[in-house]
Amino acid sequence: MAYSCVSFKGVKTSGARRGAGKGVTLKELADILGLSSTTISLVLNRSKVAQSIPKATKERILEAVRTYNYRPNFLARSLRCQKTYSVGVLVPELSDGYASQVLAGIEQRLLEAGYLCLVATHHHRPDLIEERPMLFYERCVEGIIAVDTPLMEQPPVRTVAVSGHKPLPGVVNIELDHDEAARLALLHLKQLGHEEIAVLKGQSFSSDTEVRWQSIRRAAASMGVEIPEERVSQLEGESPLPDTGYYATLKLLERRARFTALFCFNDISAFGAVRALSSAGLRVPDDVSVVGFDDIWEASYHVPALTTIRQPLVEMGRLAADVMLKHVSAAAGNGQPEVIRVQPQLIVRESTARAAQGRSRG
Repeated sequence: MAYSCVSFKGVKTSGARRGAGKGVTLKELADILGLSSTTISLVLNRSKVAQSIPKATKERILEAVRTYNYRPNFLARSLRCQKTYSVGVLVPELSDGYASQVLAGIEQRLLEAGYLCLVATHHHRPDLIEERPMLFYERCVEGIIAVDTPLMEQPPVRTVAVSGHKPLPGVVNIELDHDEAARLALLHLKQLGHEEIAVLKGQSFSSDTEVRWQSIRRAAASMGVEIPEERVSQLEGESPLPDTGYYATLKLLERRARFTALFCFNDISAFGAVRALSSAGLRVPDDVSVVGFDDIWEASYHVPALTTIRQPLVEMGRLAADVMLKHVSAAAGNGQPEVIRVQPQLIVRESTARAAQGRSRG
């Protein structure tokens, strides 16, 4: 076959390839551009090393990829390296809040490493929690990251659990220091003069519910703060919306529980709690101070802006992905359960204030 040559930004290229419909190989693209296959791969994989490659060179590579219809042979790469470059991520549901921010951190880190993130939800259904890991395994993922998912047994592949809490062989658990989180929240309220503090517990299916509740009890006891049963209300239902906090707070009000501050299981439920208090004619923070948990993106824009305990959610996601990448690159793990604990931070905004003297709401 005769080839005619045309100029592609100063590089001799084969005109017969242009518009032919059939893509070129990596070696052929490297010959066309006069670059090494490694340089092209670094640019296409968005490797950190590619930051040192001149912008003009990157632009030439990307234009050539489009012009010559280059597509990486993923199957050949996987067979050659014995890797699928994919990680399964299991979350309760996809909505604003905790899971979405952890997932954002996971995706960021996996993207940097050239890995694909496969996401599946289980909606707190025990059958799906059991089936999803096997579904990932059948699709040859290199590992699983489980977010707020109570794993009952060791998954078939390497696993990192964010807020999993259950020690399982070969599973790395990334957890918040809940004792410190409870101490920060209750100390803040006590320093503002609040002695009658109510609590919204999480739903029974959440991995963090019991762990956080026990931490609150320990912190309260150490500070001499009593939290009687009538000042505790539990979120119910599977809704990821503020209505869970709304109805749980209404229950506190209906039973005439006396409290000047409310510590909520998460920011989403705190939004609902503020609405319930307002509907009862109570002002936040003048009548009742409200503390959330997580510091999701919306917390600072809520009215009033929410005082909350910050979990470094995006960072926890990145950490989980980083741990997973180190595990898949290692020959084998030690098989022993491992815990990595991250630290919380108190973020003070507008929803907490000094307790009004001699006034208790009930």
